[in-house]
Amino acid sequence: MSEAGDKFIIEGLAGQRTLTGEISVGGAKNAVLKILASIILFRDGFTVTNAPEIEDVFRMLDLLINLGVKVEKQKHSIFNLQTEKLVNRPLWLEIAKKMRSSIVLTGPLLSRFGEVSFPYPGGCVIGRRPVDLFLNGFKKMGALVAEEKDGFRVFVREGSRLHGAEIFFKNQSVTATETFLMTAILAEGRTILKNCALEPEIESLGRFLQNCGAKISGLGTTTLIIEGGELLSGEGKTYETMPDRIEAGSFLILGALAATNLKIKNCQPEHLDSLINLLRDCGVEIVIGGDFIEIKNSQNKKYLSAEIKTHEYPGFPTDLQAPMAVFLSQAEGESFIFETIFEGRLNYLEALGRMGLKTRNLDTHRAIVYGPCRLEGKEIDSPDLRAGLAYVLAAIIAKGQSTVHNVRYIDRGYEKVEERLSAIGVKIKRVK
Repeated sequence: MSEAGDKFIIEGLAGQRTLTGEISVGGAKNAVLKILASIILFRDGFTVTNAPEIEDVFRMLDLLINLGVKVEKQKHSIFNLQTEKLVNRPLWLEIAKKMRSSIVLTGPLLSRFGEVSFPYPGGCVIGRRPVDLFLNGFKKMGALVAEEKDGFRVFVREGSRLHGAEIFFKNQSVTATETFLMTAILAEGRTILKNCALEPEIESLGRFLQNCGAKISGLGTTTLIIEGGELLSGEGKTYETMPDRIEAGSFLILGALAATNLKIKNCQPEHLDSLINLLRDCGVEIVIGGDFIEIKNSQNKKYLSAEIKTHEYPGFPTDLQAPMAVFLSQAEGESFIFETIFEGRLNYLEALGRMGLKTRNLDTHRAIVYGPCRLEGKEIDSPDLRAGLAYVLAAIIAKGQSTVHNVRYIDRGYEKVEERLSAIGVKIKRVK
């Protein structure tokens, strides 16, 4: 775990492509956090393997322990969870209000106990993330909502339970889809969720819950049907965390920028079709295997500019938009970025501008990147998880030394990233 003042010192490659070797992808943050939350639906427990040992995972475990869940770390990346002493109490305020994914606990707790209290969830400052999608859905399932000083209390009347409902998401939302998928499992009757998100992490969650007794149909489509029932059983069950597609994509972009030959291992290439096809259109040579992606590069290879428009899966991931901007800064000509999901997610361009990135913001959602740019090492403060990793990529290809502050944000999603980068030739060290 990182300390608040940790920073990365990075000696840049000055545009040279010298990195080589293999780098492994860890378990998916956005998959394991929801699996951990699902333990509320179980009368016993289960084991999670390949769990990334990152800040967000440890904080989710803290929230669960505070609810009485027994968590036993068996070895690195393997945790066993049991619910024999599970109790209902308000979510731990100091953690939940800083961690967006804490909201996925609310549905299972409400469904199991008939009441949940939670603060307005926080996380990275990348734009407005309204909670009304969740509150309105809970109301449709028979809950009442009371706004309190520190957040919300959601409850059903004494003697009642949540009931199934038809819920149409006005915007596709991964977190809302997962939350109501879990909420419906213990509700009375049938729940139909429409306009669901399609991210592979949702299907991974649903398949595991099916394996433990949940009645779910429609996985992999925009309509999910859940028949409410009893508590699930995970006795003898193990969830193996799927590879992190955002981490794999970030390493793929790094390989295109700074490697002669880089193999990204333990990934699922089919989850990165949008990125792979975009990079190929820009001129990047990519070899695809069953569980690996390999970059083959030359020092003088020139890349073409591109237009990217973020979109829900299987479109271009918003979480890869910032790293991709660094790549576009090294492409020939004008590239266009259209961020459709978060209105504040282009703010990182100002810091990259101080490093030499040439850009013009058209509005809060659109920007033009002019390339190729020669980047210079600077001191920069990481504002959030994904922009922080983009700053690391920029520092790697820049000339001179860079210092990236607020490493705690990067640690929220990338386990020991400096060690893995060092192994392929990046000159990076963590300083307390």
